[in-house]
Amino acid sequence: MRRTILKAFVLLASTLAAGAAAAQDLDTLKLAIGQRGNWENSPAELGQQAGIFAKHGLKLDILYTQGGGETMQAVISGSVDIGVGVGTSGILSAFSKGAPVRAIANSTTGANDLYWYVPAASDVKSMKDAGGKTIAFSSNGSSTNTMVLGLIQEFGVEAEPVATGSPASTWTQAMSGQVDIGWSAPPRGVQEIKDGKIRVIARGSDVPSLRNQTVRLMITSAPALESKKDQIKRYVEAYAETLDWMYSDPKAVEAYAKWVDVPVAVAEQTRDDFYPKDNLRIDRLSGIDDAMADAVRLKFLPEPLTGEQLDELIQYPGGHTE
Repeated sequence: MRRTILKAFVLLASTLAAGAAAAQDLDTLKLAIGQRGNWENSPAELGQQAGIFAKHGLKLDILYTQGGGETMQAVISGSVDIGVGVGTSGILSAFSKGAPVRAIANSTTGANDLYWYVPAASDVKSMKDAGGKTIAFSSNGSSTNTMVLGLIQEFGVEAEPVATGSPASTWTQAMSGQVDIGWSAPPRGVQEIKDGKIRVIARGSDVPSLRNQTVRLMITSAPALESKKDQIKRYVEAYAETLDWMYSDPKAVEAYAKWVDVPVAVAEQTRDDFYPKDNLRIDRLSGIDDAMADAVRLKFLPEPLTGEQLDELIQYPGGHTE
């Protein structure tokens, strides 16, 4: 009996030692991700839970931020290796000012996922009623910043943009009257829309030029790309594999629902209604000329970048399409 117990302890110790050794063999990448809980921003979390990044020899150290502007600052400062979900206009602006940012993958193309809402009792029925009202966006340089400025111009209203942080903090401000028009992204607000607690008055796609434009990108810094090129390449490969899993395996939707604490039906609706897989395809880059034109029009850029500058900025592993 003692011999059997001893063998069991030895086997357990060997297994734990092997697991510890395997963990030590993983390369760590530090990530900053805007808006915890968005389907678009969940592959790193879900892929790590599923062991996909470990299969590619990676361990992800994930920091969640209030938005793309904060994410980009973390990358520029060297606090993290990769930033996920950073607004294209903000990236173009930072690069034009000499920041060592490099785009390594598409985060999302199109703008139908982000929406602006008011409490059910609000007298604002549409963006045409937004004159003199405050309207939320996450942080300076974010895609929501670009979209709010675009919405104001598209509808010709004099609304006041206000940085309100994450969808959760924005919800508190919008429902308490601190800001007139809130912003969000699914799954937050999906149930409240169904229940009639809030009304959607605009989407990012109401700005025509954003409908097929790559509005958010994944970025790194030039020093990180030089020193961790292989790890970043493996990260992009693991991310693509995770996306395939998220759109093919019901277990991925269940894992997402559990992570953000919503019913599976809401998680499925979030994925299927707001995030077509092709919009998240990492090698996609659409409407970059339109993005630069918008950035100039909205005063993020003094003038469009040259082809040579774009080649320096956009460093997709394996190239990019469109």
